[in-house]
Amino acid sequence: MIDVILCDDHALIRRGIRDTLSDAPDIRVVGEAGDYGELRTLMRERSTPQAMAAQGRASPCDVLVLDINLPGRSGLDALHVLKDEGSPVKVLVVSMYPEDQYAIRALRAGAYGYVNKGGDPQILVQAVRTVAQGRKYVTPEIAQMLVESLTAPSTEAAHTKLSDRELQTLVMIASGKRLADMAAELMLSPKTVSVYRARVLEKLALANNAELTVYAIRNGLVGE
Repeated sequence: MIDVILCDDHALIRRGIRDTLSDAPDIRVVGEAGDYGELRTLMRERSTPQAMAAQGRASPCDVLVLDINLPGRSGLDALHVLKDEGSPVKVLVVSMYPEDQYAIRALRAGAYGYVNKGGDPQILVQAVRTVAQGRKYVTPEIAQMLVESLTAPSTEAAHTKLSDRELQTLVMIASGKRLADMAAELMLSPKTVSVYRARVLEKLALANNAELTVYAIRNGLVGE
């Protein structure tokens, strides 16, 4: 049996994913979290010696199905932390963002696979099974991007050079969020968010939020 933990800030989406996975006879959802803090608490609870003994396993779950766009610390932040800690949990990123914007970034951060939320539900089941076996799950589109990133690195868009936090800041600005709201959601000070904004403007050679928004739309980072 493949034990799965879900982490997504939208309860309805978690329910849809849970229902899809629960229909598979070899997969069971053993926990859910709505943000990074809840995820860390859940992982700690399932990692105690008593819990491990009861589960008969050496990790809190086999697969963590993780959304990128979480309030506070993002899914990419969670990936980096798990990687730095040497966690044996295999992470499958499930996101609304197109593969060409976040898939390679997620894989580089330690994810075992990347699935778009808008895809066929059976792809999600297949991806969980593949990742649980310790194999990478990539769609043909992602495989093509990986090849292109190796053979033509000079063609990469400017935003691929942004840090994870800088990219998150760019997307939030382009989505119309105010500085105060961004600071609250990211659990940072407004001054720190302003620093990230300034870095993004400098790296993308842009002048203001309007130009950032146009850039994000043109590159498919946000919807029009």
